[in-house]
Amino acid sequence: MKTCNASVRLAALPLALAAAFPFAAAHAQSAPSTLSETVVTATRVAQPLSDLVADVTVIDAEAIARSGAVGVADVLARQPGIEIVRNGGPGQNTSVFVRGADSRFTAVYLDGVRLDSQSTGGAIWEQIPLAQIDRIEILRGPAAAVYGSDAINGVIQLFTRKGESGKPAPYAGVGIGSYGLRKAEAGVTGVVGEGRAIDYALGAAHEESHGFNVQPNSLRTRADGLRNPDRDGYRSTNASARVGLQIDPRHRVEGSLLANNLESGYDNSSYSAARPVGDQNHHQLRTGSLNWQAKWTDQYTTRLQVTDSRSRYETTPSRYLTVTDLRGYLFQNEWRSGPHLATAALERREDRLEQPIATPAFDRKRSQNALALGYGFHQGAHTVQLNARRDDDSEFGGKTTGSAAYGYAITPQLRATASAGTAFRAPTLYQRFSDYGIAGLQPEQSRNLEAGLQWTQGTSSAGIVVYRNRVTDLINFGAPGACRDNFGCYANVGRAEFKGATLTAAQKVGIVSLRASADFQDPRNLDTDKLLARRSRRHATFGADTDWAGWTFGGELQASARRFDDAANTRALGGYTLVNLYASTRIARDFTLVARIDNLTDKEYQLARTYATPGRTGYLGVKWAPR
Repeated sequence: MKTCNASVRLAALPLALAAAFPFAAAHAQSAPSTLSETVVTATRVAQPLSDLVADVTVIDAEAIARSGAVGVADVLARQPGIEIVRNGGPGQNTSVFVRGADSRFTAVYLDGVRLDSQSTGGAIWEQIPLAQIDRIEILRGPAAAVYGSDAINGVIQLFTRKGESGKPAPYAGVGIGSYGLRKAEAGVTGVVGEGRAIDYALGAAHEESHGFNVQPNSLRTRADGLRNPDRDGYRSTNASARVGLQIDPRHRVEGSLLANNLESGYDNSSYSAARPVGDQNHHQLRTGSLNWQAKWTDQYTTRLQVTDSRSRYETTPSRYLTVTDLRGYLFQNEWRSGPHLATAALERREDRLEQPIATPAFDRKRSQNALALGYGFHQGAHTVQLNARRDDDSEFGGKTTGSAAYGYAITPQLRATASAGTAFRAPTLYQRFSDYGIAGLQPEQSRNLEAGLQWTQGTSSAGIVVYRNRVTDLINFGAPGACRDNFGCYANVGRAEFKGATLTAAQKVGIVSLRASADFQDPRNLDTDKLLARRSRRHATFGADTDWAGWTFGGELQASARRFDDAANTRALGGYTLVNLYASTRIARDFTLVARIDNLTDKEYQLARTYATPGRTGYLGVKWAPR
């Protein structure tokens, strides 16, 4: 009955959107903050949202703070077109599905640094500390013609704080919450020097929680076996630094660093009540980037960037260790003339995977060199974006991708868009060279079509985007074959299709701001005609907030229809609806109080079979930021 109720609520949501927002049922791509806001994710150069022919969402620092989320994935889960799956609570294995596609099909960058695991494939989301993130840009749809491998269904760019004010702006905050949650953070941003030549931002944070039992035996069957009944908490300590130097009006140098150490408990399948052991995950994330941007003329700009990241994951006492090192070099050229924008980029990426305690030990490398070209045109009612890219991999050879998009302003308020693109993801080093790997694996490939309508007038916006993305040469783990291990091998044997529609709307009614989105999708395995595991066919969000009597009050609703936990679609996970409330107020000149209640109705639900999720939780925090 619970699943049925959730499905009925979701099925009725388009009607509710149409009633609340007069144009919502038929128009919109996403609900951007403002169409004049500048973003970089769509084409890798700064452009106003109004110039883009792409499905883009921007989440600013205020929205991140208001969300009260404990992780980056939790912030993303409240955005159109995105679902998450987590094996338990914060600090546990987390997946982010953009338009129903696997995590490995979304390219992730932090201050321009690529994040990826050459073991599991895709970014390890639990390693990214939300406390250091100031802004998030989400691009839905393929972008391999701009970014190369990985961007089959989208790109997510994360940015740390940047110094912007003219004097030092320190901040500090503390907070407590359910499950023994404790948070503390501090930092400073500012601009110094003659002519505001140096900008800087430094931040550090610590967060820990006693957690809860992520695999209670009440959710398991005899066949599943027993798990440790202990609490599976987490502890994260992280810091970031970002410094920029404006050498002269035409030359700027900027560097950034980020580090996070995360420890979290989990339940190993080898648990024995006679000899109980507390299993632990040990994560380390390190990123660094150095950029030089030169504006040679009013029309011509170049950017030279070197990036590096290391993702280390270890478990104890059951020993497992994997380390991914990624190095990137980018030389970006940008030429603007009136309505025309042309770009040309040379890029090199180097991947390395180490598993030093495996039997046998594993250490492999690969590299990719690429040339990417782009052309954009925006004048009057017309917008055009064309991109093409050639990647040459040291292992499997070359791959060419391209995209074309067109936007037309039917009226000053209503805009139609259409696009088509190809994309690919190279197999991971683990998929090719581990005991389960096949050296001859080919890249997974996709072809995407999408169209949208977006309406914006004043503080109101609404729209719809429909899409279809077909993936071939899908890499699956299957039966024993040509690999070294008799258990099974990876192979290019699958086909998948991701199709659906996303509706969004925003409206201000008096002093109340309303926002809503609804996704109707069909992420399907074309070979078996089954839904892909752990993805719902319908999910939605609704939010409202207002300022009154010195307070900011808000609430949000997240709803998802039922999903299947397995590829055969035999084990259903029930639908659910979550209600979250938050409030904040200034309690003194420089102090702000923040309070939040998540899962107000204490809903029991599962994102992965046998894994529990948090019940009703509360949080209370105070932040100091001199004005």
